[in-house]
Amino acid sequence: MKAKTQPGLPQGTLDLLVLKALSLGAMHGFGIGQRIQQLAANMLLVEEGSLYPALYRIEQKGWISAEWGISENNRKARFYTLTKTGKKQLAAEESDWQYLSTAVAKVLAAN
Repeated sequence: MKAKTQPGLPQGTLDLLVLKALSLGAMHGFGIGQRIQQLAANMLLVEEGSLYPALYRIEQKGWISAEWGISENNRKARFYTLTKTGKKQLAAEESDWQYLSTAVAKVLAAN
């Protein structure tokens, strides 16, 4: 029997997950990936090749800010923080996600 692979994240979902992770406190990129994995009970794995371009894109939109600091293992790292605009975006995206996931669940439940 073939092992089931994890499905990919729907377009735009990674931005929402990053914003949510940062709503819990500032952290560096690697920590954001770990936080998402932890919050998802290891059901999601965010690859660095997806995470760092998303962080750059989100920063360009003004939803997060970044500054250099020293990580817990004494290495130089960029630490990301949610901005006021990012908090508003997170609220909007959470609302949209709840609406969409409810609608999809209703369609899938139809007999």
